[in-house]
Amino acid sequence: MQAHGARAGWFDAVSPVPWTFDPAWSLVVLDACEGLDAARQQAAFALIVDALSHGAQVAAAASVPPVDLPLRDDLRTRLAWGHVFALEPLAEGDARSVLRREADRRGIFLSDEVMAYLLTRFSRDLKHLMALLDRLDEFALAEHRAITVPLLKRMFEEEGAEL
Repeated sequence: MQAHGARAGWFDAVSPVPWTFDPAWSLVVLDACEGLDAARQQAAFALIVDALSHGAQVAAAASVPPVDLPLRDDLRTRLAWGHVFALEPLAEGDARSVLRREADRRGIFLSDEVMAYLLTRFSRDLKHLMALLDRLDEFALAEHRAITVPLLKRMFEEEGAEL
């Protein structure tokens, strides 16, 4: 939503209270809801009420569905009002497919060897894979070389990072 010019507020289990709603927000995000203590549960409930009364959307994330959260009943039911999704990590084939599509979109060739190396040695979540692809793309452009496993290893050596 922020990429489209909307404003959002984000809170989690360690965000300092009090939490106040900004009427300019189109979205309120509550993250790590399973870790909300009593004060943050109260703040989350009040924030949801304020957000909904101003027409803002509310999105929440937790490690379990709302019904299983160790929260006050009124907060737990508010979190269960909308759609509830269980997000699963991508299987290797799906991660490979997403990575290949993004590389193709950028005009980057990733060999099967490079793909296997990336998917067996690094986190498979898309955030980390896309960040790694960004770094690798920039490094390959700067070196004027095609992306290969030796180039990938050299990039990490030069960054002083662990493989």
